[in-house]
Amino acid sequence: MRTIVLNNSNKIILSIEDISKILSISKESAKVTANRYVQNDQLIRLKRNYYITPTKYENLKEEDLFKLANMLQVPSYISFMSALSYYNISTQQVQGVIESAALKRTKNINVENIEFRFILIKEGLYSDFIMKKDFFIATPEKSLADAVYLTSLSRYSCDFEAIDFSKINKQKVNLIIEQTNKKTISFWKDLCKRYKI
Repeated sequence: MRTIVLNNSNKIILSIEDISKILSISKESAKVTANRYVQNDQLIRLKRNYYITPTKYENLKEEDLFKLANMLQVPSYISFMSALSYYNISTQQVQGVIESAALKRTKNINVENIEFRFILIKEGLYSDFIMKKDFFIATPEKSLADAVYLTSLSRYSCDFEAIDFSKINKQKVNLIIEQTNKKTISFWKDLCKRYKI
């Protein structure tokens, strides 16, 4: 079967062009084939013209899911609890959820059993992220600052009890928080007092 050929390809995420090359068919035929395979649960549609086989999707590791999140909404970077948990700074992580900061819109995208949450932040705060193993992720300090910023605006819910603040550089967080607003700055100062940061 052709799906076995797709499953055996080196690529995890398959574009229409990839499907066309792997199966030696035209791009138009690849689109028709992909649609048919999605209807028969032999392919999973990630977004327009991008697919993955169910077997490959089931075997994705956390870092693969982060890479996928970056692809689902461009531009975006992994942040909030997803990043803090990845860095072993927080013990809290919602199972089956990948959180990202995004520049275009707030949006949730469900792919099978995983919910990819993209939370809009303003352009001036879209910074302090790094490329790590083929995906963009906030630095530890920016991950925390993003959570503090949106929690102070009641747009996010962060369990600060689950965070090991000793692993965070307070001065770096201060510099990022200073770029936000008075409400966030005041909220951060209260957190610092409460948790003796």
